Amino acid sequence: MFQKGDFVQAKTGGPKMQIVRVEGETLWCARIDDAEQKEIEIPASLVNPYHEDGDFGVC
Repeated sequence: MFQKGDFVQAKTGGPKMQIVRVEGETLWCARIDDAEQKEIEIPASLVNPYHEDGDFGVC
């Protein structure tokens, strides 16, 4: 469902993240506002594809 390079957001809201790698149902993402691109491990079931509503992401 998700691929490297996709943008996602936690289902509970939060920052826009880009998928760095995919390992089965585990996504490794980096916040786009993080200059160091620290990877965050998150289950695919906890995120939705990112979309914007006007000028802002849906929170």
